[in-house]
Amino acid sequence: MTWSARGKSAIVGIGLAGIGAAPGYTHLDLTALAVHRALGDAGIDLREVDGLFTANMVNMMATTAVGEYLGIRPAVQVGTNTGGNAFVDHLQWAALALDAGLCNVAVVCYGSNQRTASGAVMPSDQPIYDVPFNPREPISSYALAAARHMYQYGTSREQLAEVAVSARRWAQLNPIAFAREPLTIDDVLRSRMICDPLTLLDCCLVTDGAGAVVLTRAERAKDSRHVPVHILGVASALTHRQISEMPDLTVTAAVESGARAFALAGLMPKDVDVVQLYDAFTINVVLFLEDLGFCEKGEGGSFVANGRIAPGGSLPVNTNGGGLSCVHPGMYGIFTIIEAVEQLRGTAGERQVLGAEIALCHGNGGLLSNESTALVGTPATV
Repeated sequence: MTWSARGKSAIVGIGLAGIGAAPGYTHLDLTALAVHRALGDAGIDLREVDGLFTANMVNMMATTAVGEYLGIRPAVQVGTNTGGNAFVDHLQWAALALDAGLCNVAVVCYGSNQRTASGAVMPSDQPIYDVPFNPREPISSYALAAARHMYQYGTSREQLAEVAVSARRWAQLNPIAFAREPLTIDDVLRSRMICDPLTLLDCCLVTDGAGAVVLTRAERAKDSRHVPVHILGVASALTHRQISEMPDLTVTAAVESGARAFALAGLMPKDVDVVQLYDAFTINVVLFLEDLGFCEKGEGGSFVANGRIAPGGSLPVNTNGGGLSCVHPGMYGIFTIIEAVEQLRGTAGERQVLGAEIALCHGNGGLLSNESTALVGTPATV
């Protein structure tokens, strides 16, 4: 028997903190600020939180560190860290815990001061077979996938640049986005080459930032301050740890996570109104649009061309500006969820997608290793 999350729990609060640069704040400071803002948004007291779902790039025992900092003693704690997808994955476990009655108020959260702390924290478990070749990770692995996609399907650097330009156009509609300056395809192509074929502007930002979401069971969510955003289906999958072990450089585990999430939600790609993808690099968006079923394999490059995923295009993608232009504090997945909630609440301001009822959030972890897909919707979709 397959357990279904559909309509059993909902997101009732969201919070952001330190987007861009937050000098003087630790990752725990920013996490706590985001949590308090999410609880304030939900109208729920911190003392009611009895489910904590978190991970970060500093604390091996993240739930212990965050729980102590917040001053809570949760009945349920999940600190699984599979990379940037972890928080989309955590939605599944939060929904399951709520449905089972193991907790009543669940918080999923993340924070990082990566920018002002002067750089990324690299994991200790470096890929043992790849390290001797001195890759510049993570970009070397993503560049390898991009190069293979270009060779196999004729994807062009101009098409990859379209992803960055589309993200920037969305960011220009978002007052809190970190990078809002005008951007052209030529700008992307002429920016400094970092790892062929990816240039500086094919790469995500390095920022500070934190995010949190609050979930309750559906019956309580009916009385929430805002339009509740219901969990319709969530699934995760993995294929490898190091890029040398990836079965096919052009196919990610999103094929599996997406198919399962859609099946659990009883939906298809054509039902989705707005898409939030983990865009650590421009190639990510091309791969995930293919693997999640929005276009055929090999057609992602042509699919994103001519503004299709930009404001005014037929498929709104990364409407906050994504990791390429809005925020990327090392692990981006939580921000896909928060932007989806903004869109489904109808509170996204100038970047609002009119009539949005169903959103897809997709998180990516490791070196195209771990993929998590969530479908969320307004009350009308349950």
